[in-house]
Amino acid sequence: MSNLQETHLNRARASLRQALSWYGYLRKPGIPPKNSELAGLVKPELEALTNTLNKLDSNIIRIAVFGLVSRGKSAVLNALLGQKILQTGPLNGVTQYPRSVRWTPGDKVQIELIDTPGLDEIQGETRAQMAREVAQQADLILFVVSGDITRTEYQGLLELRQAQKPLILVFNKIDLYPDTDRETIYRNLQQLGAANPQAKPLKPDEIVMVAAEPAPMEVRVEFSDGNVSYEWETPAPQVDELKQIILNILNREGRSLLALNALIQARDAEEAIAQKTIDLREKQAEELIWQYTKYKSLVVGLNPIAFLDVLGGSLADLALIRSLARLYGLPMTGYEASQILKTILFSSGGLLLGELGSSLLLGLGKSATAIASGENPLNITTFAGSALAQAGIAGYGAYTVGKAAQAYLEKGCTWGQLGASTVIQEILSQVDQNTILYRLRQELGRNFGDF
Repeated sequence: MSNLQETHLNRARASLRQALSWYGYLRKPGIPPKNSELAGLVKPELEALTNTLNKLDSNIIRIAVFGLVSRGKSAVLNALLGQKILQTGPLNGVTQYPRSVRWTPGDKVQIELIDTPGLDEIQGETRAQMAREVAQQADLILFVVSGDITRTEYQGLLELRQAQKPLILVFNKIDLYPDTDRETIYRNLQQLGAANPQAKPLKPDEIVMVAAEPAPMEVRVEFSDGNVSYEWETPAPQVDELKQIILNILNREGRSLLALNALIQARDAEEAIAQKTIDLREKQAEELIWQYTKYKSLVVGLNPIAFLDVLGGSLADLALIRSLARLYGLPMTGYEASQILKTILFSSGGLLLGELGSSLLLGLGKSATAIASGENPLNITTFAGSALAQAGIAGYGAYTVGKAAQAYLEKGCTWGQLGASTVIQEILSQVDQNTILYRLRQELGRNFGDF
């Protein structure tokens, strides 16, 4: 398992380094005027890619805690740290902004714990945006509740699940419940915590009960002289199980968590770069597509030899895809262009394949007409009619391929052997069902197909 985790980490590093090298022309000093505007637009995404690679190299796991106000988020982190570093109190909204502290529970693991404001506090939209940003940076999420999940909590849990991160549900303040009530709430949380009625209940390492800041208890004290008094005593925090679960997860799949989170961030950044590039160069792309549409129509329509006109049309489509990629500053090999063309042909519902067959039939008829034409005006007219029909089909196909390729290129350079999407799929296909990452397979699988 350790070797597999190291492989995941190395693949993620290679993917990010490749992406940064591909976008190197936007990061060098003295950028040509044609690229200067684009460089300014995508600067945040390029910085995000660089920061993500640096985080991978530093090997620090980020764990963010979320929940509503007064659920004991800061208390849970203080209990894990073994000292009261983060402020807690009886008033709502003690934590105003995200705050991170370093936690070193062992010699090998470096962890950054991130405390966040309550998801239901005043100025909710601002805080919600803050929560989304923190969740994107986190490798693991703790969602703290203190009883049955409320509607607001369930909505917050659904939103955090969309961040596509492993999540542990922390049932805090269990000291306030009798044993029977506590077990009933726990069973309810097992099902609701999955945030999907069809999903399997949470596994033992996805939900844990704690008492981070137990309420003081009155205890009876007997002295040697026979006197008896009553004193208030605060029990020690009960977080050992949560601590052990976190350490087990990080030991079992921590580096895979790091790799997967980095790749998800890289994929999002690369898609944003591609989309901004496409938006900026939309007019040039449209002109390029029309140029190739006319070129393909002429090549296919005027070529009298069947098969060669179909081959010429396919080569024109490949050239169009690579030209669009160059316009957007995205690397594209001939093999990758052929794979995209194949994907476009087979995902068009048979429309383009049907047109390819029609073009071939027209091409065969056109070839036969050309051979038999001689000086017969009728045959020449027939040839011209077939050529025009075939040219029209070829032109429509070229325009369709061009627009479909645009949609594909919006994904940036996330394809290919080291593309972020490819490596994400690799990692998820190798996830063991006993890991916390296993639950993400179905959620992330919607974007990458079934595993």
